[in-house]
Amino acid sequence: MSEAGMSGTGMSEARLYRVALPMRIGFDHPAARRSTSDSLVLRLESDGASGIGECAPRAYVTGETSDGVVAALRRIPMEKLFERIRSLPPAELLGRLHEDGFAATFGIDGGNNLICLLETAVLDLIGHRLGVGAGELLPVPARPAPVPPASLPVSQVLDLSIGAEEFLDSRGPFHFVKIKASDDIERDVRTVTAIRDRLGDGVPLMVDANMSWTEGNAAANARRLRACGVDQVEEPLPRRSWDGLRALRRATGIGVMLDESVCTLDDARTAIAAEACDAVNVRVAKNGGLLNAARIVDHARAGGTAFQIGVQVAETGPLINAGRALAFRSPDALTVEAGQSDRFFPEMIVSPRPVVDRRTNTVAPAGGHGFGMRLNGAAEPWAVLVHREGRDPGWYPAPAAPRTPAPGPPLTTR
Repeated sequence: MSEAGMSGTGMSEARLYRVALPMRIGFDHPAARRSTSDSLVLRLESDGASGIGECAPRAYVTGETSDGVVAALRRIPMEKLFERIRSLPPAELLGRLHEDGFAATFGIDGGNNLICLLETAVLDLIGHRLGVGAGELLPVPARPAPVPPASLPVSQVLDLSIGAEEFLDSRGPFHFVKIKASDDIERDVRTVTAIRDRLGDGVPLMVDANMSWTEGNAAANARRLRACGVDQVEEPLPRRSWDGLRALRRATGIGVMLDESVCTLDDARTAIAAEACDAVNVRVAKNGGLLNAARIVDHARAGGTAFQIGVQVAETGPLINAGRALAFRSPDALTVEAGQSDRFFPEMIVSPRPVVDRRTNTVAPAGGHGFGMRLNGAAEPWAVLVHREGRDPGWYPAPAAPRTPAPGPPLTTR
């Protein structure tokens, strides 16, 4: 069915896509290696309007998997979800979402990625109905943030699939560098030293250990890395090691950013109260949707804790522009990650494809209504389930479509 296939029918449909796009280049870090995407994309059609949402479950981050999210989605009473969408004018529904959150507004209990999948689709649909862009779908910050610029600089991530010299030669200009730790501290010291020598002292450097250090080696590792120019380490210890993280900060003076440890607002409150971090990495899918992510940003800002707007590796569509909407709401972020969809995917399932200006390594806000993109023909082969009103309740297999790659634009490698 085409994007506008149900326009004017008065009917509602939900279509689920399980997207495993091959990645032109892989991504490797201590917690996982990835050579394909792993996203769930949901399209909601209701009374002639449509919205698309996305989640990217990562078992090592939230404990969720795509199989688990699909199973949870099949238990959701979709008729009630559509009834709720139709029961309120879109502006009033958006106000309820801002005030009460998605789970309470729709009476849905679920994991972070299920909520993210549903919420982003509903927000996109509201954006199209109201004729507003992604930035207007977010609540005004509880504490005023700086006026966002026309574009935001983004960080560059060195994973374990390429060397430092290739990274330095091909990925600039550099505003903030994240280095994925290896299992060899000597290798990491050499990498940091090479980058610091080339970039000087003006570019912040962070090493992401992805929970791979122990309380026995963390302090020694942190001291070695700090001595050669690292400003922060991300998630150095097993998740929610509050006492160990506080001790590490006090013993070494190194900054600590938390990612996997902070999946909910309660996690953020606990981490900050425990003095376990200097910053938190906020990611839309990990944190249970755009609205929950915005609440974590507001809490961090109010307490003087820094934050990063991050991404899941290999986001394929709405998550990319949802994260950028959050970034432009939060221009005081320590740094912003833009992902590498332009490098990973010669073909994408959405049009227009999200853009990173690789001449400057900056991003601009998405244009258009909602998240400013639509599913294209490359999405249909990934459709797995469909739910339509007027049939027996439940989900049904989506009609099979041939998986023939469409030609994509030239891949930007700079």
